[in-house]
Amino acid sequence: MVKLLSTYNKILVVTVDNVGSSHMQSIRKSIRGKGVILMGKNTLMRKAMREYSTKVNNGIEALIPLIHGNVGMVFIKDDLQEVKTLLVNNTVGAYAKVGSISPTTVIVPKGDTGMDPSKTSFFQALAIQSKINKGKIEILNDVALLKIGDKVGASQSALLQMLNIKPFLYGCKIQTIYDDGQVIPAALFEMNDNDILDKIRSGISRIAAISLQTGHPTTASIPHTVSHGYRNLVAIALATNYTFKQVEGLKALLSDPEALKKAQAASSAAPAAAGAGAAKKEEPKKEEKKKEEEEEDDAGAGAGMGGLFGDDEDY
Repeated sequence: MVKLLSTYNKILVVTVDNVGSSHMQSIRKSIRGKGVILMGKNTLMRKAMREYSTKVNNGIEALIPLIHGNVGMVFIKDDLQEVKTLLVNNTVGAYAKVGSISPTTVIVPKGDTGMDPSKTSFFQALAIQSKINKGKIEILNDVALLKIGDKVGASQSALLQMLNIKPFLYGCKIQTIYDDGQVIPAALFEMNDNDILDKIRSGISRIAAISLQTGHPTTASIPHTVSHGYRNLVAIALATNYTFKQVEGLKALLSDPEALKKAQAASSAAPAAAGAGAAKKEEPKKEEKKKEEEEEDDAGAGAGMGGLFGDDEDY
């Protein structure tokens, strides 16, 4: 533990519930050369981390409370994202064992189960609507058999096994990330660049709103303050004889009614012209379509009864 803490500056704390030995070997093999997985006695792991944090004091003590339950530590030197992807992808499906807690919602799809009528009692015990169709049991509607946090019962487990449904995926589940002294929750690690940018934009908008409301200028609020001030100056200039360079063109336009009407007409004519151009482009297409329909009608009429039935489609 101390050797790994001294060598690596990035750690993933993971839970490995319901992970078998062969699956664990597969996970170790997948990250070989990129990271090292350490599994050990929680008491000894915490003791080693306390001693190391006392001597080095690099923030590793923040991970000590997380070492409980069936956990392990993945030590990484380089790319956290690459190792995280390998761990997430290395999962296996498993049947729902009796007494286990469901980590996800399990949906039993409607349709033919391929089971004979003697198994109807399972469906009745779970209140699943079904019927016999061609000697096989058919489920009438999709059924939410388990929800997150539900305890798997004997009937539920037996039914899922008979339907060959493996609803649970097991592997290394990331709980916390340690990156060179910083402890980051796994939920933040799931965020992509767009999510981060959205958070930054939201924060800037909040800062600007608070700054404008309290009258305290900040970098976020200055563009809004300048814009509001400019609009106020334009309004004053239009209502008085005061003028400045940026408003001269607008004042000249407002003082000349004819020029204002021409400007308004030009602005309204532009979208109309664009629409007319689009209509002209569509007219040949409509004519071609009409011509094709006429040709099809002629062909249908020459085909005898086929044309007669073809006319019904128009209705």
